[in-house]
Amino acid sequence: MPIYAYKCDACGHAKDVLQKISDAPLTDCPACGAPKFSKQLTAPGFQLKGTGWYATDFKGGGATGAAASTAAASDAAAPSSAESSGGSAGASESASAAPATGCGSSCACH
Repeated sequence: MPIYAYKCDACGHAKDVLQKISDAPLTDCPACGAPKFSKQLTAPGFQLKGTGWYATDFKGGGATGAAASTAAASDAAAPSSAESSGGSAGASESASAAPATGCGSSCACH
């Protein structure tokens, strides 16, 4: 059953009431008795948890859940497989590549 927020326009008394949707709205204020008790417009008091909802899966605009982890795993695997396959090549290929130490173009290694 939903909880509705009511407020009296006459005295300002506010109260949250647990009611069925089919129940008639309350009209008489329990504090002052005036027929000025009305429903207030409030935000819903629940939160959708888990996957499959806009806030968890689509809000960021990027890949989600399993798709994001698969993409990250394939990106991480690509450089390491290229390095391991190039390691058995001759010394001429490694000498033509720029060194990672940053020795500059004036040395004999390039």
